[in-house]
Amino acid sequence: MLPWTRAPRTPRARRTLAALLLAVAAVATPTATAAAAAPTAATTASRGWNDYSCKPSAAHPRPVVLVHGTFGNSIDNWLVLAPYLVSRGYCVYSLDYGQLPGVPVFNGLGPVDRSAGQLASFVDKVLAATGADKADLVGHSQGGMMPNYYLKFLGGAAEVNAMIGIAPDNHGTTLLGLTKLLPYFPGVEDLLNANTPGLADQVAGSPFITKLNSLPDTVPGVHYTVIATRYDEVVTPYRTQFLDGPDVRNVLLQDLCPVDLSEHVAIGTVDRIAFHEVANALDPSHATPTTCASAVG
Repeated sequence: MLPWTRAPRTPRARRTLAALLLAVAAVATPTATAAAAAPTAATTASRGWNDYSCKPSAAHPRPVVLVHGTFGNSIDNWLVLAPYLVSRGYCVYSLDYGQLPGVPVFNGLGPVDRSAGQLASFVDKVLAATGADKADLVGHSQGGMMPNYYLKFLGGAAEVNAMIGIAPDNHGTTLLGLTKLLPYFPGVEDLLNANTPGLADQVAGSPFITKLNSLPDTVPGVHYTVIATRYDEVVTPYRTQFLDGPDVRNVLLQDLCPVDLSEHVAIGTVDRIAFHEVANALDPSHATPTTCASAVG
């Protein structure tokens, strides 16, 4: 039996492929629900972040920009991490990016290089409002990978101190090997490219991933942290998330807490052990050991 015929037989693989196909179908035929307005900065300001009157303190002199993952948005992806950082004295901001015309609910589906341009404009806006020279970036999934294009190709390294990726698809993803099956589903690959270029760009070996990795993983002057989970079912193999460079800290969540079972979504949205590592990366001079006890810290 060929390897590609075995992949869909696992329940997790079948669910992943089904979710991918349903997402593409939903974008191709948006419903009335998808016409809802995107979250606004005023809404998040009332929750403690995206407050453009916030001025960074001497203890935390750089604003933190949160970059959501595919299908995420500037609020839902950060309902736990944003308040976690605000309570620690940071000025925190989040953006929506990668919108497609007529599909305002599903973010992160536009071409990733264009999304990087949106991030560049947002960082400029945050720096102008706060008066800071540089920002720190924290991204989940695509939001942990896409900023690397900004850093490498759009001059972002001059405006960024730290890049912290939570489950980022830095070298693309095989989706548990399912991307190798695309040629066996006529029309699906074309549908991905036409309707959801942001998804197509993230497939391992895509033209976008090839260009992104045509340069070294890191840019001098930026401090990198990657936080991954061995139970990631979206960015696979999970070790491809890690970066190679002189100023990189690659962290496997289970090395810090062996009983942490967070998968791709949980590590970026609710996992306080991962968030403790984020806090350490933002303020390494005051870092404290991350353990299972960090879940209640």
